[in-house]
Amino acid sequence: MKILHLLSQIPDATGSGKYVQEMILQSRVSGHEPFLIAGVPKGFSLDETTLCGGIAPEHCMFVHFEHEDLNFKVVGMSDVMPYPSTVCAHLNPGEINAYLSKFEHVITQAVAKFYPDLIHSNHLWMATAAARRVAPEIPLVTTCHGTCLRQHILCPELSRSLVEDLSKIDRIIALFGQQKQEIMQLLDIPAEQVATVSGGFNQKCFFTAPQKLARDKIEILYAGKLNRSKGVPWLLRCLKNITDQPFHLNLVGSGSGPEKQQCLDLAAEHGDRVTVHGVLSHKELGELMRRSHIFVLPSFFEGLPLVLLEALACGCRVVTTDLPGAKELFPEPNKSIVRMVKLPKLQTIDTAYPEDEHLLEQRLTEALAESINDAQTGPQPDPIQIEEFIAPYTWSNIFKRITGVYEQALRKAE
Repeated sequence: MKILHLLSQIPDATGSGKYVQEMILQSRVSGHEPFLIAGVPKGFSLDETTLCGGIAPEHCMFVHFEHEDLNFKVVGMSDVMPYPSTVCAHLNPGEINAYLSKFEHVITQAVAKFYPDLIHSNHLWMATAAARRVAPEIPLVTTCHGTCLRQHILCPELSRSLVEDLSKIDRIIALFGQQKQEIMQLLDIPAEQVATVSGGFNQKCFFTAPQKLARDKIEILYAGKLNRSKGVPWLLRCLKNITDQPFHLNLVGSGSGPEKQQCLDLAAEHGDRVTVHGVLSHKELGELMRRSHIFVLPSFFEGLPLVLLEALACGCRVVTTDLPGAKELFPEPNKSIVRMVKLPKLQTIDTAYPEDEHLLEQRLTEALAESINDAQTGPQPDPIQIEEFIAPYTWSNIFKRITGVYEQALRKAE
């Protein structure tokens, strides 16, 4: 099968970019032929990404931002991205029209060049709507990563202009059950049009080390964007409350603007108890996870937090906010391995009421203190139990389920 993969953003090693990279790899392993369209910034080079060697350059076409056609930065699906980006809600009507026209043009060119059997796009947003408009005869499968649903709330007028095209997608992949319900309500479509298939993790990078970790100092790890919606400032503040237990925090990731700087300033206040690593490759992150006792995800908003699976696969205990995706992964968490932190009531999709913000700090302090104690005195997480839990989430098993969604879309188009 010839599969055209469509991504509105940079095909990097985070979020939907990582997902697309795995889809391309798994499609090749399964005997399919992939083609990629992606939005990229000025100076982008395929050779500088982990996709280098994974797809032939002649099987790629790019929508260039910071260019004569689109003279603004790549439009982020989140308002704060780990690279320079344009906030979608800040686009004016002319920029929106230029964006849609350019994606429509490049998709039309790719279809004429590649003759795909199927298009697999990412995000229920502008690029996917463009694909449906210019290639209505080609089966279209779209994965919702959650951030697109947030944009439908933040940009209601633009959302209304896209819904008709998005409702005509042949099959939509939701990452978890609650997300499926939100998609059905947004697009007014039947349940059979939406499949629930989670993302996966890379077994070659994320696996348990045979040696036991020393417990004299507990290594805690956070990996993700350095911003407020990920809860990083609350994490860094709550650690100031833990004074009688030995720990060291590894902060992995990047961000932009004042929110990133706030995180870096708070990290600096801890001195040598916090190390800021910046962005790491999958291999480097896996190595750091295997040297860590606890992985913490204090986010206010996520799609399906696959990094939790990666951390578990490396033998980490997990402390996470009770995000819908996390609760889907861990419906009955074993507290000795996974601790859920109740989020305060939210004012928007990823912002607490100012008067309730202190609650997250208090709850994170309690959960981390308990997990540090478990890591010091309790038994190591059972590798056999963890292996049984994570086995369904390997990318090879996930892609088998996605192939089933492809087949449904193809049959619908017949």
